[in-house]
Amino acid sequence: MNFVYLLIEFLDELVFGLGETAWPLIRTDLHLTYTQIGLLLSVPGMIAAFIEPFLGILGDVWKRRLLILGGGVFFTFSLVLTAVSKSFHPILISFIIFNPASGAFVSLSQATLMDSAPERHAQNMARWTSAGSLGNVFGPILLGLFVYFGLGWRGAYALAAAISALCLLAAFRLVPPDDESISHLPSFKSVFDGFRSALSALKRREVWRWLLLLEASDLMLDVLLGFLALYFVDVAQATPTQAGIAVTVWLIMGMLTDFIFIPFIDRQPDSMKFLRRTATLELFAFSIFLLVPGFIPKLITIVFVNIFNTGWYPILKGNLYSALPGQSASIMAIESVTTPIAKLLPLFVGLLADQFGLGIAIWLLLLGPLALMIGLPRHDKP
Repeated sequence: MNFVYLLIEFLDELVFGLGETAWPLIRTDLHLTYTQIGLLLSVPGMIAAFIEPFLGILGDVWKRRLLILGGGVFFTFSLVLTAVSKSFHPILISFIIFNPASGAFVSLSQATLMDSAPERHAQNMARWTSAGSLGNVFGPILLGLFVYFGLGWRGAYALAAAISALCLLAAFRLVPPDDESISHLPSFKSVFDGFRSALSALKRREVWRWLLLLEASDLMLDVLLGFLALYFVDVAQATPTQAGIAVTVWLIMGMLTDFIFIPFIDRQPDSMKFLRRTATLELFAFSIFLLVPGFIPKLITIVFVNIFNTGWYPILKGNLYSALPGQSASIMAIESVTTPIAKLLPLFVGLLADQFGLGIAIWLLLLGPLALMIGLPRHDKP
């Protein structure tokens, strides 16, 4: 039963890995500026932050299966629209559709997986992350094959849409049905009570800690990956093929370390100490990556940057789920409080890159490990 949720995460990250590797090709084909790329990385997430709270609350108080399947329909449609986009505005619309669709299709699947074993949040998050890492690796491979055969990034997105349709069919068969006692339309009272409960959770310092640290950690995860190919092409003077190799190496290393981390997490006596140590190592590794010249030295150092952020997401997200028992889907609503601020960072990096160059702007990502070093509790709770 849980396999279908991991399959959905695999698909989501396959699309993500495909998109992050394709940025140099998309930029050239659509004649995009850094600012437009920053807008594509920021605006859809900011808009989704106003939609996903309702999806999250509804996922706890209404028909979660219906929301997952509806999200899958729009998820697939957005991939088709991306594949046929010819300019900035159509692809922006496709990304705007994609983000909340992913929230319903993927995030609610994650919440359902977490509900299946409340006592093993971090362990199931490690499995979820590993499924995503596997998808991340297949994304660039898919793109490379389509470029090699002359079908380009558009063909790769078209195939991703077809895979999404197959995953949607699997979800129709395997996601358990909603309780028949639930009304056809959500009641205003249940939605209001859900929002009140979510707002009550935001009064707790512990919840804010995990929300902010999750967003900070993402600077060295998805935000860095979003600019990695462009950095290798524009700053390290690599070719698009070499940039694709760098992204592929990053994703393969992430997949391997995420799978290794699954048994490791059960033997980790103090996850907070682990996070603090790796954040310190990450600070130095990323600084060296930015300072060292040449494609090969940067490729070697980016491997260490990848290794040192292993386990950040599953540990931090697992702690957030543990801090909110019985509100797994509502986490989407709670996370939306910090999402708009976090989504401004890629746009800010893009604006700085247009003004001063990407080589200078990307130093901003060091705020990620610094925040973990400062904000983590000293030890795990007993």
